Amino acid sequence: MIICSVNHIAKMYGGNAVFEDISFEIKEKERVGLVGRNGSGKTTLIRLLAGEETPDAGQIHWKKGADVGYLSQIPDYEDATTTKDVLKSAFSQLLEVEAHMKKCEGEMAQEVDAGKLQKLIDVYGNLQDQFTINGGYEIESNIDKIVHGLNIHHLLGQRFSQLSGGEKTKVGLGLMLLQEPDLLLLDEPTNHLDLLAVEWLGAFLQDYNGTVLIISHDRYFLDEVVNKVIDLEDGDVTTYHTNFTGFVKEKEERLLKEFQAYEEQQKKIKKMREAIKRLRDWANRANPPNADLHRRARNMERALERMEKLQRPILNRKKMNLEMDVSDRSGKDVIMLKDVAKQFDDQPLFQGVHMHVTYQDRAAIIGENGTGKSTLLKLMLQQLVPDEGEVRVGRNVKIGYLSQTIFSTTEDETVIEAFRSGVNVTEGEARGILARFMFYGYSVFQNVSQLSGGERMRLRLAQLMYQDINLLILDEPTNHLDIESREVLEEALDDFQGTLIAVSHDRYFLNKLFDKIYWIESKKVHCFDGDYTWAKGKMGELRHRTVRVSEEKKKATPQELKEPTKQRRSDNDNTEKDLAALEEKIIALDQVLSETTDLEELQQLYQEKEDLEQKWETLCDQLEGQ
Repeated sequence: MIICSVNHIAKMYGGNAVFEDISFEIKEKERVGLVGRNGSGKTTLIRLLAGEETPDAGQIHWKKGADVGYLSQIPDYEDATTTKDVLKSAFSQLLEVEAHMKKCEGEMAQEVDAGKLQKLIDVYGNLQDQFTINGGYEIESNIDKIVHGLNIHHLLGQRFSQLSGGEKTKVGLGLMLLQEPDLLLLDEPTNHLDLLAVEWLGAFLQDYNGTVLIISHDRYFLDEVVNKVIDLEDGDVTTYHTNFTGFVKEKEERLLKEFQAYEEQQKKIKKMREAIKRLRDWANRANPPNADLHRRARNMERALERMEKLQRPILNRKKMNLEMDVSDRSGKDVIMLKDVAKQFDDQPLFQGVHMHVTYQDRAAIIGENGTGKSTLLKLMLQQLVPDEGEVRVGRNVKIGYLSQTIFSTTEDETVIEAFRSGVNVTEGEARGILARFMFYGYSVFQNVSQLSGGERMRLRLAQLMYQDINLLILDEPTNHLDIESREVLEEALDDFQGTLIAVSHDRYFLNKLFDKIYWIESKKVHCFDGDYTWAKGKMGELRHRTVRVSEEKKKATPQELKEPTKQRRSDNDNTEKDLAALEEKIIALDQVLSETTDLEELQQLYQEKEDLEQKWETLCDQLEGQ
């Protein structure tokens, strides 16, 4: 059944058409991805679907009684309202029923008249049935599920009015997921989420009972969630009944077919025009002029005029032109952290951190929000000083840094002024460079404060490309970039001959470019030589081993749990160090095993891995016995 029908709608802003004559349908239970370049009108379209704006022409019809959920502006709450109160408001009707039940309970406890008591019992029974059927007893567990998935448990007791914009957005998303609307409209829902929360949201939406429409530039996320793609391009929409990967393939095939059809028609038109010219030429040469040939030429000309001309499809659209030049190469050692610890307000963020980034490494730092990813970058940039340990930058290292905050929103500078403040070039050279980053004509005189997030990112990237650097440090570089711009950035970074360090939650970006992962968890930084998918598997194994050791310790006798002697403490420390060393060897062996194809070598490596795992088990037993 159709939940939303869009019929020939149009929308204009300031005399400019965003789109015209758009029509499509969304059916119940569909998972729809709305894709298109930045500025194509995706957010405008989703606001029309949400009823936040009205179309200038055409109509949008919703299924009768359908509840539409859209996170636009974060609503204001009273100053005393906590995050937990905001999330509980999703169940306001059930909470009213619960309050009514408690009132009935109080009245029943005091009622002595049998007849009135029976009436109260009947009312209470109906209320309890209503409360149970609608999931009243699952309110807390449902809130816990969302809170855990979005990693906002630390915000529950805080006043909502004091949260940051990003935190309010995450809480607003949680509230909407708890409300479970029939049609869920999500505009870039992953922008404020960390990697684990993005993966959780993808799994949640796969099992969602209603219909979902998502605007996202996260390719893995779209692949996981959507089964239908609506492509908004040049003010028109095309629908593909597949996931994102299938959409890319089908769109390419469609464009090629359209281009072939266009070329065939152009050949036919050319032949008809040549035939018309010949007929007229022959007719005029005759003495007297041949009226029949003139008539045939005119008939052919009318047929050509009636022909529906095909538009030439655009196969290669204008993209950013990124070419990253490297200055003089750095030394072999680029960034070194030795036994680094950092805390804020007496709360340790991480400790005992060892990192060694060498020339031409591709290293990514990942972890949940609040674990200290950006702090690690600031330590490398020497914007912060560690509480313990040492941070060293290697010889001849020239750093280019892209932060999450790209230019101030109150910036009065124009685009060209902001660019030239970081790159020493003439105005003419600057305009030529900015054109390569899709700032054309008068747009270079726009104020930076008027730019979108994606446009600001392009401007900052333009600056970085023309600075003297051999180490790029990037903090969430793909945020606000559309898919085409992400692909251009990935190609440029892939060709970059210097060293690359990045924080990102874009799994496609991580897997394509990075072969060393620093994973922050439980105040420690774990290093894995491999891409994100490899590191995720190894991190899972490490967690499993940690849980096993923890469970074995819980089974120890009270005598074993007594305060150990100095010797026992020393033995424990040595054993734990040996365990950590063995774990690193096992992880390294797994990496080699994944790349080896020689059978004899495989057998030898497997035997070596089994021996190491046996030693690991023995040391665990020793640790338990100490």
